[in-house]
Amino acid sequence: MKNINTSTAYFRDDFVDFKDATLSIASAPVLYGLSVYTVIPVFWDAKRHKLYIFRLKDYFRRLQNSAKIMAFDDFLKDWDYEEFEEKIIKLLKGNDVQCDALVRVSIFVDDVLKGVRMQGLKHSVSAFVYPMTDIIPKEGAKLMVSSWQRTPDNAIPARAKINGNYANAALMKHEAVSNGFDDAIALDGHGHVTESTIANLFMVRDNVLVTPHTSSDILEGITRDSVLKIAKASGIQTEERYIDRSELYIADEIFLCGSSMSIIPVESVDRRPIGNSVPGSYTLELQKGYKLTFFQEAKLFSSWLTLVV
Repeated sequence: MKNINTSTAYFRDDFVDFKDATLSIASAPVLYGLSVYTVIPVFWDAKRHKLYIFRLKDYFRRLQNSAKIMAFDDFLKDWDYEEFEEKIIKLLKGNDVQCDALVRVSIFVDDVLKGVRMQGLKHSVSAFVYPMTDIIPKEGAKLMVSSWQRTPDNAIPARAKINGNYANAALMKHEAVSNGFDDAIALDGHGHVTESTIANLFMVRDNVLVTPHTSSDILEGITRDSVLKIAKASGIQTEERYIDRSELYIADEIFLCGSSMSIIPVESVDRRPIGNSVPGSYTLELQKGYKLTFFQEAKLFSSWLTLVV
């Protein structure tokens, strides 16, 4: 079955062969990580033979916010939503996407050997598409609390998806995998739970769905926001607050959510089983509710979808 072609990318104002979308080894993104990005989920409805982009306006808005934080003024000046949507749709059509996929869009300082300067330099855009695959076990993740601390907002802000900041996540992931876990949970400087290396975190305690507040050095996740909105529409009580490490051990349910993984149940934390080590009722209900939004089946959230074909 035909799924996807990944040969075309968007790079510096044009569509090019993926292999030609390259940067100099002396460029600012390579040397200093001076770029921001977003990953946009795309869902294929095989029954209706239609492709939908999920919450494209919100991903564009968050990309704008990342650009504002990093003073990437060229992007803010030159790109509006209409052009962004046009380019993403053209990229997806050009690669004949017929499966669940991800579009990774980056804004980068497009210059060489200029140190860590950002202002007064050119900023360019790149985008490519690739199939959505399992990053961690979808049946249940085994997590550990990392010994590495989450970078704080006044160091490298997590609410901006800055490529250079993912060295912090990589250290945590390496530690987790080296110790037999699937992923890590990061704590902030006050010992409060933030998120995993690649996803936001939710827990259920006493029939309340709880997630760290946006001031807890987390990414303001769009999947996170989707889960909160779906939960409220389903009558589930929600709360955004600080979460202590010890609360994870006594939670009834925990799950991760993110653009690259949707909703993944957590089986254990620091080898302590969560609930019965199987997906709980809230997790299952929210997985179902989230999936219904993909194909115009949840009318309340139909505005979240952009039709490609």
